[in-house]
Amino acid sequence: MLLSLVLHMYSMRYLLPGVVLLGSAPTYVLAWGVWRLLSALLPARIYQAVDDRLYWVYQSTVLFFFENYTGVQILLYGDLPKNKENIIYLANHQSTVDWVVADILAIRQNALGHVRYVLKDRLKWLPLYGCYFSQHGGIYVKRSAKFNERDMRRKLQSYVDAGTPMYLVIFPEGTRYNPGQTKLLSASQTFAAQQEFLCKECPTIHIHIARIDKKDVPEEQEYMRRWLHERFEIKDKLLIEFFDSPDPERRNKFPGKCVHSKLSLKKTLPSLLILSGLTAGMLTTEAGRKLYVNTWLYGTLLGCLWVTIRA
Repeated sequence: MLLSLVLHMYSMRYLLPGVVLLGSAPTYVLAWGVWRLLSALLPARIYQAVDDRLYWVYQSTVLFFFENYTGVQILLYGDLPKNKENIIYLANHQSTVDWVVADILAIRQNALGHVRYVLKDRLKWLPLYGCYFSQHGGIYVKRSAKFNERDMRRKLQSYVDAGTPMYLVIFPEGTRYNPGQTKLLSASQTFAAQQEFLCKECPTIHIHIARIDKKDVPEEQEYMRRWLHERFEIKDKLLIEFFDSPDPERRNKFPGKCVHSKLSLKKTLPSLLILSGLTAGMLTTEAGRKLYVNTWLYGTLLGCLWVTIRA
């Protein structure tokens, strides 16, 4: 019976991250809301510094599960700066967890709290976090003809004027999933299974970083568009070489030196203990449980109302 219990618990271990991260959402939003009220009369830079630290706590909890808990191996290639700096992070969009890869790199630069995203518009309806992401500096955009360039420029300029530290994450490829493309989805899933992308046991993530100085990026729109296409052509060639190189020695690796980067528990475990401890403490009392439920309910409703007004 004991062995059966152990095996059952082991099979359920992948539920734990979701339970902790989703379950702690009201705790996090409450903490942020209290700070937002307390800082109303303080300089914006003070509010931003504490908000960035709160964001660090939650995202490093995400990375505890993603790196330390799962045992995933992170292999880095290219030029990853060790110090904080303002960055525009352009990446290909291959999976649902691509945003976590941005966190993986940011925490290794001690800039995890500075991560802000350009997000597709419908994500603003996420319970609790839909409203918070825009408060943290995220920018919601609509695709194609509905894209409001002037609004995006205005928001970005406001962050520049305020001196807001930015690790701005953009996925220029946009949509990576279309349920109507059944043949393409089937082929993709077959390929993923063959390459063991769906394997849950200690997967490996290869990350290639190309750091480009601001002066090397064209500012004129026509040249910028061509430059961006060229960067993604380079990316596609790297991926083709990675998966399909005729030389077995060059397959399943990127060119250049590879660094196996292991994230220290010191950077993630304290955040997990703080966030889960506060949540557990709230749930131990009747008043805390009511506050928890009301935060889910009214926080979501107020958040949706806020993003509707601000849209």
